Amino acid sequence: MLLPNKMKHRKVFKGKIRGTASAGNYIAYGSYALQSLGNERITSRQIESARQAMTRYIKRGGRIWIRIFPHTPVTRKPQDVKMGSGKGNPEFFVAKVKPGTILFEMADVTEVQAREAMRLAAHKLPVRTRFITDKESI
Repeated sequence: MLLPNKMKHRKVFKGKIRGTASAGNYIAYGSYALQSLGNERITSRQIESARQAMTRYIKRGGRIWIRIFPHTPVTRKPQDVKMGSGKGNPEFFVAKVKPGTILFEMADVTEVQAREAMRLAAHKLPVRTRFITDKESI
């Protein structure tokens, strides 16, 4: 699972995920990519699950890049705790994703293989996605 090494603040505000992605919205490394179509918080577990699905399908043949990282901690309070008495402890980390963000990239595989691997990965994610190639992104 992806986790930050070090954080300035242990707990952060929830915030809003508005607008379209102005950074990380182009194919930088591979030939094929999975692009987000909505705003959502993607957990490190979901990212890892999608990565495993892709790697398993291409039988460790191609190369995969993960273009998002879960920096934001999400806190939870224990069960059966009354309202008040502060904020809970960090439980997991999420990546805030906007529409247009490239989630994963892939190279050294055929387009058919890449499309199917990305489809399997998309089923593991809470956000709507689309498959793009390096010719379409520009």
